[in-house]
Amino acid sequence: MSALPLPEAWARKEVIGECTLYLGDCMTVLPHLKADAVITDPPYGIGASSGVGKYGVMKWGGAADLKWDETAPQAIFDYLLTLGVPMISWGGNHFLTPPFRQVLIWDKGAGFEGKTFGEAEVAFCNAPGVPRIFKRDPLACGDYRQKQHPTQKPVALMEWCIQLAGMPKAVLDPFMGSGSTGVACVNLGLQFIGVEMEPKYFEMACERIDNAYRQAALFPP
Repeated sequence: MSALPLPEAWARKEVIGECTLYLGDCMTVLPHLKADAVITDPPYGIGASSGVGKYGVMKWGGAADLKWDETAPQAIFDYLLTLGVPMISWGGNHFLTPPFRQVLIWDKGAGFEGKTFGEAEVAFCNAPGVPRIFKRDPLACGDYRQKQHPTQKPVALMEWCIQLAGMPKAVLDPFMGSGSTGVACVNLGLQFIGVEMEPKYFEMACERIDNAYRQAALFPP
């Protein structure tokens, strides 16, 4: 993965508190970044299927909105492994991974049996440990129920991941989406580095992270 000259590596950079957000393709941005852990939710191919379930193309403006999720970016996944830091990647069952013991599962609850919407998601985790399950009813989780991105994760789920990763000082999410990992870092008082190539989701992430800081200012610890 070759690094481009800095002016060409990303289209925009925003610094909000302890969060640094890049608008660009992570293939060109990643060589310029360093972090203490990678916690992310990369695309893994749901856009290639017409059966995307109740939270699919109808809500986000048609099939064109899922073109970003037609394939699993194996090359980027492999590159992230070479960074030698704790890594949690949702959709881990869609990638070729080394053997890993600490399988992470998000049990979505709410009884989706027989429907196209998955009842659970699996994350790859390269840290030693035993399998863990995060249980939360998505219908009772406001940031999931009112999500702005087709595969947006609950902030509480990403906070759980960060804690399992050992509360690293700086967390990298190269597939930032609408910024749930960044909001989780704000809530936990950590640094965040995010990359997103879609401008509308980049704007969402900036707004959500800025709002998280405003909320923290209103209700300090």
